[in-house]
Amino acid sequence: MKVMRAKKPVARKTALTKVPIHTLSTGVPGFDEVLGGGLPELSFNLIAGGPGSGKTTLAMQILFANASVDRPGLFITLLGEPSLKMLRYQQQFDFFDLSRVGSDVHFLNLSEQVLAGDLEGVFTHIIAELDRINPGIVVIDSFRALLRTIHDENGPGLDIEHFVQRLALHLTTAEVTSFLVGEYVEQELRNPIFTVADGIVWLFQAVDRNSIVRKLQVMKMRGMPIMPGLHTVRLSKIGVQVFPRTIERTTRPLGKPGTRLSTGIAGLDAMMGGGIPAGSSMVLAGPTGTGKTTFATMFISEGIRKGETCVLAVFEEHPEEYLKRANTFGVDFTTAIKEGKLRIIYLRPLDLSVDETLEEIRETAREIKASRVVLDSTSGLEMALAPTFREDFRESLYRLVSTLTGLGVTILLTVEVVERQDGLQFTNDRVSFLTDIILVQRFVEIEGDLRKVLAVIKMRGSVHGTEFRSYEITPNGVLLRGYLRNYSGILSGEPVRQLPRQLSPSGLTEQEGMVLEVLLRSGAASVEGIEQSTGLTTVELEGILERLTSLEYVTHKGVRFEGVARPSNS
Repeated sequence: MKVMRAKKPVARKTALTKVPIHTLSTGVPGFDEVLGGGLPELSFNLIAGGPGSGKTTLAMQILFANASVDRPGLFITLLGEPSLKMLRYQQQFDFFDLSRVGSDVHFLNLSEQVLAGDLEGVFTHIIAELDRINPGIVVIDSFRALLRTIHDENGPGLDIEHFVQRLALHLTTAEVTSFLVGEYVEQELRNPIFTVADGIVWLFQAVDRNSIVRKLQVMKMRGMPIMPGLHTVRLSKIGVQVFPRTIERTTRPLGKPGTRLSTGIAGLDAMMGGGIPAGSSMVLAGPTGTGKTTFATMFISEGIRKGETCVLAVFEEHPEEYLKRANTFGVDFTTAIKEGKLRIIYLRPLDLSVDETLEEIRETAREIKASRVVLDSTSGLEMALAPTFREDFRESLYRLVSTLTGLGVTILLTVEVVERQDGLQFTNDRVSFLTDIILVQRFVEIEGDLRKVLAVIKMRGSVHGTEFRSYEITPNGVLLRGYLRNYSGILSGEPVRQLPRQLSPSGLTEQEGMVLEVLLRSGAASVEGIEQSTGLTTVELEGILERLTSLEYVTHKGVRFEGVARPSNS
């Protein structure tokens, strides 16, 4: 007889599915980005901070943004200012809609129960109100005052932790997104409420001399990739606005790779190898009176002439003065503004944050799809900042420049530098490291005359001229003059004229050696490209290239020339 064995049950693998976290928009500009995409639905949160930091306004703004007729918003006042007084002030903000009060936004005051020390009565009343209106979002303000009052009335034996856990459990079970608002200090982080809360948002007021700046930190938000650090907060007519410390880089190509923008100054493009690479950053550094603003004006004017849109951020002169100055060079910015080709941003208050500045410029550039942005000047920007932000100016400026270039914008910054006896300070260490191009200006004395000279001293990924060239500021703008090839000691401010050398030790003239050096650096170039890099004319280059080819220092295929050997100095 065959014995039948029972088959062992086959273990089936059950695939676990991730539970998605649905998020709500806070309705607070910039706050969703800091939270990593929005506020987790059904979360139990704490908004903490000192008096006047904006806690109640932040909570009220979130409530109005998410309340609906089906799932109303409920604002419960425990202790603090009376409801009528609070509503009178909150009505001044744009987000507050009085017509919604009593329909999809409800208010409840439990001050009497709190003052009576009836913690259980407070809990019962809250639960009853939740059952009555079935809210989707609840704010309890001020929760910290409630706990302090109950503690004083009943002594330290009261089980506060149990009360918090019961409240959090009931709010979560009722599928409510909730906020407890309270005045806490950092020393209270061991309070049980911080353990129970899914999210903790802390508001600060940074005081530095005569300046006060509000800041926000998301210390905890379960399940969300929050943006770390302190973020600037400003209260205005629209309510609370958050300026994220880090802006996600986005790309918006404005042209084909290799596209260059003209500076609008004849001869300068050639010194820069054909112009400014699109999407790069350039610093124009020089002492007072060298014409930095004029160069910036010509750069913007050229963009407008070619049909581009531009943004000009001014930190020193008033826009009206800027427009008058531009008119003296025959540049009509007023018409460009009316046609939407130019936006001028004037940011002069002494309590600015870099994050606010960045947001203003970034949004303006994005709105009009700007290809050029000028900041005139970074020295003025630094002075316009609140003192607490000046310490981090270098880091903040890096974020500003990287964000704009990440949008595909070409940015020009003017920088004030100081002439020194031991030579020219090209730029200060705050900006030189973060820019792709540095164009330096300075004064020199030549044969008793004070002249302005400029040079390109840095240009990432591009061949450029290395000579100093004199220039003048004329009624028509900037006029470039000759190269100062026969002078030494230009950096000292007192150049010395040298006798021209017809031949170098290698047997080449100075111009021949310069052309060969350009070809050896670039690999290969056309006559037009060599013209842009050296400033020589086509006629001059014909003879030079013919001789270099005969000496076998240069070869050519078609219209392109290539340096193949460096002459011996023997």
